[in-house]
Amino acid sequence: MNDIGWIDAVLTAARPQAVGALLRYFRDLDTAEEAFQEACLRALKTWPQNGPPRDAAAWLIFVGRNAAMDDVRRRAKQVALPDEAAISDLDDAESELADRLDGEQYRDDILRLLFVCCHPELPSTQQIALALRIVCGLSVKQIARAFLVGDAAMEQRITRAKARIGGAGLPFETPGAVERAERLATVSAMVYLVFNEGYSARSEEATTRGTLADDGIWLARLLLRVFPQEPEVMGLMALMLLQQARAAARFDDKGAIVLLEDQDRGLWDDKRIAEGLALIDKAMRHRRPGAYQVQAAIAALHARAKRAEDTDWAQIDLLYANLERLEPSPVVTLNRAVAVNKVRGPAAALEMVEPLGAKLANYFYFHGVKGALLQQLDRCAEARAAFDRAIALANTPAEAAHIRQHLDHLDRENA
Repeated sequence: MNDIGWIDAVLTAARPQAVGALLRYFRDLDTAEEAFQEACLRALKTWPQNGPPRDAAAWLIFVGRNAAMDDVRRRAKQVALPDEAAISDLDDAESELADRLDGEQYRDDILRLLFVCCHPELPSTQQIALALRIVCGLSVKQIARAFLVGDAAMEQRITRAKARIGGAGLPFETPGAVERAERLATVSAMVYLVFNEGYSARSEEATTRGTLADDGIWLARLLLRVFPQEPEVMGLMALMLLQQARAAARFDDKGAIVLLEDQDRGLWDDKRIAEGLALIDKAMRHRRPGAYQVQAAIAALHARAKRAEDTDWAQIDLLYANLERLEPSPVVTLNRAVAVNKVRGPAAALEMVEPLGAKLANYFYFHGVKGALLQQLDRCAEARAAFDRAIALANTPAEAAHIRQHLDHLDRENA
């Protein structure tokens, strides 16, 4: 096999399971990562000649574990293990190890690895950086580029995260059912954070931060592989796919924001939509609703509408009402108000929005939505004040430019 491009794909796919198992063996994140890297180097030396092993993850775990133990023995001036040439054909050992990597242990290893990356003592920025480095295998340079920071700063961020984890005394025993459910919720939140880091990127950042959305989807696929019957994981995956399906239509050729109702639906990714719709339909058949499923169901209604005017806003209103019960939040209520505006008009929507002012005083979208509702009600002076506040709070030039369009419209109406 002269073309070794396939090796990178195999190593990437096997990485979470291998690093997770090595973490269980050595109970140290740096040791597990170094052991995996050593196993990868040996794979690059032996696989081109010998071909891929029957179970790549088992091979990498076996070689990585031996390499780490070899390093310990060398330091202790004990007898070293055989070199890679002597262990390149691991049929018997690999088969034995693969037999022991049953589904339950595999799931616990993956979950442990992901949970370590999103330890509650870590801020979200460190959780995301650590997951991208340890689970996805991105280089420090790639992660730094995505976050628009220097390599040294990102290296320091990851190092600090590892140090905090090392001092936290994490348990390594197999989690019980209750703890596993709690961990899954935490991991799902971290995965969605990774996705949103990319999905919320400005148009000019699409080639850097935008790739994080795909990394989030990759992590969600990993979770779904570990928990194939968990409806909330299906919902999370469906939500990401349905949102990312609209990526090509979210900005115009000048980088300006294009609202959902104004998007060219011909630019939407039909393949992702089909997969997302199938997943949310499957999840809802379990009849165990959760926040991700409800959000995915809302995204599905948008995806199923061939034209903006075909959108079932009444059903979206009901779904947001369910989401308010499952996950009460002023932001959820604000989003529901957008649907209420479509169903019952701006007065009813504004009645929902105004009480949110204290909690969302510094939230760009609150003032943008409020301004749009006031504009519809011909309360122009109040609308202008809301739009001015939104511009002051805009996170990107594109957001500010979008609000200025509303102000321009107000000026034309009052000219």
